[in-house]
Amino acid sequence: MENKFSGFSIVLISILVLTACKPADAPEAAAVQAAEPVFERAWIRSLPPGIKMTAGFGVFTNKTDEAIELVSFASPTFQSVTLHVTEEVDGVSGMKEVESLALQPGETVEMMPGGYHLMLMGPRQSMSPGNQVLIQMTSAAGQTYEFEVSVENR
Repeated sequence: MENKFSGFSIVLISILVLTACKPADAPEAAAVQAAEPVFERAWIRSLPPGIKMTAGFGVFTNKTDEAIELVSFASPTFQSVTLHVTEEVDGVSGMKEVESLALQPGETVEMMPGGYHLMLMGPRQSMSPGNQVLIQMTSAAGQTYEFEVSVENR
């Protein structure tokens, strides 16, 4: 008995069947995932042994459709994490702690040397280049965002 279907026909029928299996109102995968803030190009300055304080940097972007007010920072790798900004007052540069940081949808803040940065105090492990550190940022609404950040020798 001869096969009535060629290889091309079988592939075409398979594609049509698989396409028909997707419900017409099924949202695309990207649309299903809620937008989250991102912390890109993030890094933590490496430490020589005995030093008890370092800084973290990166670009935080609010990719959600609502304002975010960051009010708390933490890491299981450090005793404390706070947000600071470097400012010049009367010709003297100094750091001060920032209680909160509000970002509108789409807004970005760059944390960099000489500007906003995370102060990381009391490391609980080696801060050698290549290590990864979990940084947690919590909003006033109680949402916690977690980011893996690399320790780098810069």
